[in-house]
Amino acid sequence: MLPLHGPARTTALLFGGVGGVLVLASLVSWALRRFVTRGAPHPAIDNFHERVKAWWVMVAVIGLAFALGKGGVVLLFYLISFYALREFLSLAYTRLGDHNAMALAFFIGLPMQYFLVWTDWYGLYSIFIPVYAFLVLPIVSAVGGDTKRFLERTSKVQWGLMVCVFCISHVPALLMLRIPGFEGRNLLLIAFLVIVVQGSDVLQYVWGKLLGRRKVAPLLSPSKTWEGLVGGVASATLLGAALSWATPFTPAQAALLAFMICVMGFFGGLVMSAIKRDRGVKDWGSMIEGHGGMLDRLDSVIFAAPVYFHALRYWFVP
Repeated sequence: MLPLHGPARTTALLFGGVGGVLVLASLVSWALRRFVTRGAPHPAIDNFHERVKAWWVMVAVIGLAFALGKGGVVLLFYLISFYALREFLSLAYTRLGDHNAMALAFFIGLPMQYFLVWTDWYGLYSIFIPVYAFLVLPIVSAVGGDTKRFLERTSKVQWGLMVCVFCISHVPALLMLRIPGFEGRNLLLIAFLVIVVQGSDVLQYVWGKLLGRRKVAPLLSPSKTWEGLVGGVASATLLGAALSWATPFTPAQAALLAFMICVMGFFGGLVMSAIKRDRGVKDWGSMIEGHGGMLDRLDSVIFAAPVYFHALRYWFVP
């Protein structure tokens, strides 16, 4: 368990701030349902209510993982990757000849990637999926002898492993980094990433509802507007600068990193929305009430986490 001083105190302050925001959101939700809808169905307010409830659960789970330290964080994101990969492949076109490749992805590729995170083996971690898994998986499918839509099928298994395991694993991989003067505080790097990226999503939604007029990509994500994008990213960039006290970054560095991961998160959401539209579904699943599936909640983190990890490793690790 983490000691109740130093880094743990900073983490507790961050979670206390998030908890305060959720309490306020819960009060707003209660007031809207009590005085505006008066118990009658209302799509926007009901959706907001379900999102707030889901956020309470997610923050509690993340808080428990943080309290358990490295083991808890690695296990949490291992499970997240497992369910994300299951959601992804459940929407992919596959045939009997792909089952061995899919089994390798779930029962060798996934646990091996997180074992490398656990052991801090960065050299193999960084190439295990992009090199070895990408070569082995199509070989296994080819040995099965089924050539129907072979390129499409193998690409989907590879892409699923890349997105759901390799990219997501960069969140706990932040624990590998050895930043001078910031030893023992790497959980705060994860907190910064999650708060800023998820905060950007929420703020884009709020600004879009308040001022949104012009659609960014109406065929991919009708709810995303330029007003929401600009307002959300700008607000989240300021949020990142305000969180610099909990990081090894100066306010300017924190703002730059926040801007970068917010932009990547936005485009990650567009890419994952394009895949959903291609498969003819609205959500990846229904695992998280008010948020759809695991991938619906993590689409921004998927693209932001690798860029954030390697920016820190390049600029802050000797």
